[in-house]
Amino acid sequence: MRILVVEDDPVLLNGLKVGLGLSGATVDEVSTCADARAALASSRFDAVVLDLMLPDGSGLELLAALRARDDATPVLLLTALDDTGDRVRGLDAGADDYLGKPFDLDELAARVRAIARRGHGRAGPTLKAGGLELDPATLSATLDGHAVTLSRREFAVLSALMERPGIIRSKAEIEERLYGWQEEVESNTVEVHIHNLRSKVGRGVIETVRGLGYRLPGPQ
Repeated sequence: MRILVVEDDPVLLNGLKVGLGLSGATVDEVSTCADARAALASSRFDAVVLDLMLPDGSGLELLAALRARDDATPVLLLTALDDTGDRVRGLDAGADDYLGKPFDLDELAARVRAIARRGHGRAGPTLKAGGLELDPATLSATLDGHAVTLSRREFAVLSALMERPGIIRSKAEIEERLYGWQEEVESNTVEVHIHNLRSKVGRGVIETVRGLGYRLPGPQ
């Protein structure tokens, strides 16, 4: 899961990056509306954590502009303005959830997982495909009921494929899920993770579509 965090408090911003990263997410962070607009125009995110009070404008205005162009990226508003009127304005502007400061990081991570899950059109908390099951809350995996040990990035690759069975995910799409802006991407990283996953969950589970990417077989 790739998340954009928009927050101007550097201490809180770093805490969110580290905390959400430990929950398995790839986190990109910005501190202004202008940088957030640029990020949302150039990259795809599974969810956005958005502060309302930013140095160059209101998070509500950023949210309204996002929805005005029919961008359905799930958004959780994170702010110290936490009376009922503020919550109503935020939700009516198109937010998917709202959390006031101070907050519990585990709750924030759970709420982000929930809005991202709904954004992918999935009702249940786990991802399932055949005998495979992934639990994003615990970063755990099972195959036919037996635990499978995956690295954080192996889990991210398999999650990306299991979210949309039958749909080809390009190498570039998968890399976006694995790396933030400031991380260097090695040329064969995706191939290595696919190779390792096949050794753990079976070679026939992940299909290579030559010249296009990878997919899990869709429903029969």
